[in-house]
Amino acid sequence: MEISLLVSDWEGHRLLDSGDGFKLEEIGGVRMIRSEPKAWWSKSLPAAEWARAVAEHEEGGREGRWKLKGDCPKEWETRLGKLRFQLRFMDNSKQFGVFAEQSPHWQWVADRPQKLEPRPRLLNLFGYTGAASLVAAQAGWHVTHVDASKPAVAWGRRNQELSGMGAEPIRWIIEDAMTFVKREVKRGNQYEAIMLDPPAFGRGPTGEFWKVERDLAPLLRACRELLSPKAQFVILTVYTIDASSILCHNLLEENTRGLGGQVDIGELALRQENNGRLLPLSLWGRWTAGPQG
Repeated sequence: MEISLLVSDWEGHRLLDSGDGFKLEEIGGVRMIRSEPKAWWSKSLPAAEWARAVAEHEEGGREGRWKLKGDCPKEWETRLGKLRFQLRFMDNSKQFGVFAEQSPHWQWVADRPQKLEPRPRLLNLFGYTGAASLVAAQAGWHVTHVDASKPAVAWGRRNQELSGMGAEPIRWIIEDAMTFVKREVKRGNQYEAIMLDPPAFGRGPTGEFWKVERDLAPLLRACRELLSPKAQFVILTVYTIDASSILCHNLLEENTRGLGGQVDIGELALRQENNGRLLPLSLWGRWTAGPQG
């Protein structure tokens, strides 16, 4: 079993420094500081460089709050090729609209454009603001995007509009992931690809409580029933700090058994500009089907 490291090379995001439980990054020209529980080492840049940040997320309360300096925008944009993503500071979250470390997954999907008609179907669970969904639609997939957050789905629709992709086939669904998957199984719907990016904890739109160590395995078992005979891949990302990429392997191997193909696993990381240090951020697993006749 080989564990692979995928490092983002997205030019739209820069990791400038990390350490002492924080990271200094820049996206769309906005430099910011956020807490980072995986940055156990010491900072390498001088304090003056960190002081140039125009936004800092301060912990405290339910989700903390953003402290903005001067004319720092509360909303702005960044690009990924022809795609445009709206970014936003919100006091109820230290996230701002995109997870840069996920870009190797986006590139992997983009590098496998689909030429078939009708388009193959891709299900994006826990899709957040739609970066992966837009990349997949651009690559020729018919996308079903599912997230329990109404604001996140509205944000994804906005990104679709900003990117000039209003005519692309993306279904935007506000629903708990497990609830949606079970309903799709009952409806007899199937997909040729599934992407999952579950949080450690979360709540559905009607109060459903998600806990990854309890709910991920049952969700993957249900997803197995959604894979069509022409299924191409399943991509799983796990952020839980006490998990392992081997865990991703075991879950995917168990739930694709009998389908052939292979399971690859590893970590997603960002590379620090000043010294090349890697900041590990999540674990991933990917089942890929074998050659299809």
